[in-house]
Amino acid sequence: MITACELGATPCAGPGGPHRRPEHDMIRPRRIIERWGLDPESLPGENEARHASWLELFFDLVFVLALAAVQNRLTDAVPDVDEILRTAGLFVIVWWAWVGQAFYDTRFDPDDLRHRLAVLVGMIGAGIMAVGAKDAPDTLLLPIGYLVVRGTLLALYLRVRGIGATARELTTVYLIGFSVGLSFWVASLAVPAQNRALLWLIGLIVELLTPWLGRRWLIKHPVHPAHLPERIGQFTIILLGVSLTDLIGAVPTRPSPAVVVVAITGFLIPASVWWVYTTFVTMGLTTSRLSAGLGYATVHGAIGSTLLLLGWCLGQAVREVSTGREDLPEMLRLLMAVSLASWMVGGLALQWIALGTVPPLRIGIAAVAIALVGAVALVPPPLALMPLLALLMIGYAVVVSRLIVRFAGNRIET
Repeated sequence: MITACELGATPCAGPGGPHRRPEHDMIRPRRIIERWGLDPESLPGENEARHASWLELFFDLVFVLALAAVQNRLTDAVPDVDEILRTAGLFVIVWWAWVGQAFYDTRFDPDDLRHRLAVLVGMIGAGIMAVGAKDAPDTLLLPIGYLVVRGTLLALYLRVRGIGATARELTTVYLIGFSVGLSFWVASLAVPAQNRALLWLIGLIVELLTPWLGRRWLIKHPVHPAHLPERIGQFTIILLGVSLTDLIGAVPTRPSPAVVVVAITGFLIPASVWWVYTTFVTMGLTTSRLSAGLGYATVHGAIGSTLLLLGWCLGQAVREVSTGREDLPEMLRLLMAVSLASWMVGGLALQWIALGTVPPLRIGIAAVAIALVGAVALVPPPLALMPLLALLMIGYAVVVSRLIVRFAGNRIET
């Protein structure tokens, strides 16, 4: 978010009254326009009301395909730990590719011709990632797509580098850290398939650490308090949609009554997740403590991985019932319980980020709910397990939503 002072459009106030920025700190709109085709007046303002643009929503569509491709990696009825970790790693790659663009847009989106063309190029990269996710690391499509997405992002940061002092500091952090991380992805193109994942992991760790190591510079240029939560919330809704897609896709053309019961009760579980999450977001609890937005985005990344796993578990439960299985596998029930418990813990983390504290009552309710989820997961028959989980999640959604409304009311009063 850019101030008029940083743009050089107005004098900057100082101890001796208004004064001009030093020559080396002043913005040169004409040079920027000539070199990058960027009009500083098109950049979003700090107090400007912001919502997701049509381009951002279009950008999301390709990532729906990428997320579905990641979820489809879980093909075994009972996946082993290695398969789960590989799928989680692919999710982090896709999530990081998406969230990087969200952080750029919330600060700098000019929504002009060159920006739109760059984002469309990034979408092509995301599409390549979606195609390559299924067979990674045996093909080069995933790293090539990732390099296109992230390379486009680096070009966008170069474009806005000269608009102000804080923008220069921020882009320096990103350009150095992300370039180092991407160098490992470039190197992975030249190594055997069995060595690629290690280079991807190293590069991804470098990129993930970059904003945290440069946080003291990033907080000088904070994210938009309404736009970023809206964008991350939309990504969360996309994940819930992918979960429902897997659930509905598992229902056969002529389902038995047992399949219908499991599918309907399975739908109520992500619906309860949606209810709690939208209550949290619409109460405006996310707006006051975002700063650089790193903690908020990171917690959402962890929550997103659990929602993707939950969607697969629900779909697999339907598939098990449709094949005539009377009991669900122990590993499937365990994964379902872990995903729900992780989501509940993530909810506590989000409230701590929003309020700086988590009331003991909220912690106690989550602890009881997690214990009940664990107990219900011990029930093998799906016709008993799924209705019990749905009932538990509905009750949790009702109680926690009311608490969130109460916390929001108390915050407004104080």
